[in-house]
Amino acid sequence: MESDTTIRRIKPYGTQTNVLQEQNDSQGQCGNNGCSDLKRKPDVNLYLLREGVAAFLVAVFIFVLWGLVQLSLQQLVIGRSTGEFNAVRARRHLERITSVGPRPVGSHENEVLTVEYLLQQIEHVRSESAAGPHRLTVDVQRPTGSFSIDFLGGFTSYYDRVSNIAVRLEPKTGAQHFMLANCHFDSVANSPGASDDAVSCAVMLEVLHSLANLTTPLRHGVIFLFNGAEENVLQASHGFITQHPWAQQVRAFINLEAAGVGGKEVVFQTGPENPWLVQAYVHAAKHPFASVVGQEVFQSGVIPSDTDFRIYRDFGNIPGIDLAFIENGFIYHTKYDTADRILTDSIQRAGDNILAVLKHLAMSEELADSSAYRHGNMVFFDLLGMVVVAYPARVGAILNYMTAAATFVYLGKKAALPANLGGRYVRELAYATGVVVLSWLVTLLTVLIVALLVSLSGRSMFWYSHFYASICLYGSAATGKMVLIHTLAKNLYYGGVRRLDLGELYFDVSLLLWCCALVYLSQLGLCSAYVPMLMVAFPLATKLLLASEFRHRGASVKYSVLYMLGLALPYVHFMFLIWVVFEIFTPILGRSGSEIPPDVVLATLVTLATIFLSSFFLHFVYLVRSTKWILAALGSVFIVMVLLVSSGLLFPYSADPAGPRPKRVFIQHTTRTFHSLDGQVESTDSGLWVNSFDYTGMQHVTPHIPELNDSIRTQCRQDRPFCGFPWFLPIKFLVKKDWYLPAPEVSPKSPVQFQLISKEPTNWGTVRMAFQVKGPSHMSLYLMPHRGASLSSWSFGDGNPQYHLAGEYFIFYSHGLDAPAWNFWFEIQPPRERDPDGPEGMVTVAISSHYFFGEDQRTPQLDAMLLRFPAWTFASTWSSTYHMYRY
Repeated sequence: MESDTTIRRIKPYGTQTNVLQEQNDSQGQCGNNGCSDLKRKPDVNLYLLREGVAAFLVAVFIFVLWGLVQLSLQQLVIGRSTGEFNAVRARRHLERITSVGPRPVGSHENEVLTVEYLLQQIEHVRSESAAGPHRLTVDVQRPTGSFSIDFLGGFTSYYDRVSNIAVRLEPKTGAQHFMLANCHFDSVANSPGASDDAVSCAVMLEVLHSLANLTTPLRHGVIFLFNGAEENVLQASHGFITQHPWAQQVRAFINLEAAGVGGKEVVFQTGPENPWLVQAYVHAAKHPFASVVGQEVFQSGVIPSDTDFRIYRDFGNIPGIDLAFIENGFIYHTKYDTADRILTDSIQRAGDNILAVLKHLAMSEELADSSAYRHGNMVFFDLLGMVVVAYPARVGAILNYMTAAATFVYLGKKAALPANLGGRYVRELAYATGVVVLSWLVTLLTVLIVALLVSLSGRSMFWYSHFYASICLYGSAATGKMVLIHTLAKNLYYGGVRRLDLGELYFDVSLLLWCCALVYLSQLGLCSAYVPMLMVAFPLATKLLLASEFRHRGASVKYSVLYMLGLALPYVHFMFLIWVVFEIFTPILGRSGSEIPPDVVLATLVTLATIFLSSFFLHFVYLVRSTKWILAALGSVFIVMVLLVSSGLLFPYSADPAGPRPKRVFIQHTTRTFHSLDGQVESTDSGLWVNSFDYTGMQHVTPHIPELNDSIRTQCRQDRPFCGFPWFLPIKFLVKKDWYLPAPEVSPKSPVQFQLISKEPTNWGTVRMAFQVKGPSHMSLYLMPHRGASLSSWSFGDGNPQYHLAGEYFIFYSHGLDAPAWNFWFEIQPPRERDPDGPEGMVTVAISSHYFFGEDQRTPQLDAMLLRFPAWTFASTWSSTYHMYRY
């Protein structure tokens, strides 16, 4: 301990007993209640914290709260189950659905085997509940339609005879209003899709069984939609909500999805503007887990994903609740997404929640006239999964502004003290705020430089299999930089100021900055403003309650412990939000394309988390005797991590069965054929087209497969639609590191048939072109008008062409079983004059076919290449063709 007054070099005053002395010449020092010229000695002994004690208290605080967050995440089922939902039976459904393997749209596994199993189980429920108060109606829908969506930059989707199984549960007296429960049973190619989304369909089967066997009739009905084409960009849900006659009676919905494998299902979207749905979830859910922060982040478009929620909201104009599993996204959409990785307790909690919420809504008065209850948004968040706090956004705005007003009154009273005439306190507060903001900028810049050096050295993504290594490297750099800057400010700029006054001043700075964030987010109308509200209200109340202790005893251990206890609730919730951010974004960075340096993104997230968490601990930087050992420890951690990362010991990927972290690679064996304006074949080639879906490219694969080096990197041909390659989705802007290894020609047994049916001028100066295509269940159509030409209308969506930002049009096509030929047309306005530097004609049209299943999916060359990839990769493979025509 040392005196609460120091000279510039911060040399301790007094004896080892730490009795504090006040200097008589302390002009210009900041008092506890603002800046004033203090010339009196303290009435009692005031203490500063020893460096070791301060570091220990802060470390214990952080680790205890982080432990509570992790403990809450492990408690999947809270309390005893009611017994209404049978997770064991639901698990049997899950295992049966996934036993057929991957279920892409159009495959026998998806359209026949899974459909037959679901219908069999639904019929079993109907026969078992026939004597009860409910009736059950089943309809198998095979819709055809198209729509445009702004997902992935914008494209158009066309579907033909995809599968929907709709089950209508209602009282035998009938019902006029219905809840909709939605899951999808299709999966991406090469993945059994246990979490995405077979487990949700298994849960829905068991929820249907429970509701159908209730002895008391429901007030309203429930429609269970098992849709068979979600992975094809939300097609089946669009077919139901825009075409099925039952859709007109749907008043609200619950959508069950996944962005990870198992764990807790979180409510991450609600509404729009139907707070009664959130209130229903809060009231009924047995194991609540929800966050309005997740909703606003997801709807901002930062996360490159979407769910059927968008379709029901935008095309059905009905409100809903979106739930998803988010843990372990590393194996999402891979071969590792198997039923055995989903705990029975995860199934139990999801079933308990969904059954309870559906039952509550089906018995509610609000469902009959949901539009009458549409009045703004809701603020909602859970506390460690124990309880959900929810209140209307307008109430939240009042709380936010009241908290902000209390903060400004607190700061204003300090500024209004007689000792602070001339605005001395305000100036000191402004200077200190500048120091804090400067420390943020310097810290962020420093850590980003470290991340860039890691990326340039070829060690990017070292944290993918060693997440806490990123915390040790980037977190130690960020924390060390922050502590260093404030230590320098304390020693050099504030050399003659009392430490207790500095601690008080920097607490006020943190309070002010959080208050500014609170006002800003409130002005934007964001419900997430509750986070800074908590980060202002609790510290302010704590500081006021401890004012006497701080004034009389200084930074004693008692004061420090009580201070941290006062911060515990907002900090534990904030740390939970940090966990959600890293849980979602860390796996996404492994599939976010080759153009975004993931270390820069992760380092930014770690630095921001450090800045936010350190805000009210800057208080202690100015209340400790020294920080040299803290800086030495942080520096040592940083140096050790730099050495480990540089040595390459932290390999990014893992094939460990207990926790695989695979590198994602797409491999297509493709044949490309290019036609000239007169229809003749201009050129043709075949090869294995390899896409790396993370930043490291092939650098770790090349030692195993030397042919995959930069000598065969692809070059984008700007005169060809989507560079002349068979993109399955319009993501070429994300993935620009591609390899093309020559291989024999692909000869599918069901080759694509593409035909121009007619080409006629119209009376309004355009040219109408009609086409017919017959091919596999997945095809992509690319349209690229030449310079000066433009598409005016087409047969897709609402008739208005929707294009990618680069001016190329992407149409995604899929079909179920027994689909007829695909017929479409478009009208193009010819260019007024020919572009001498561009291709001949008006438009370039290309069609790619993708064989995701069956005998045409694999080729000997694909199989041979797949065997050469290391075990820590997940290679999704299929064969494809690409045909380009000019007109």
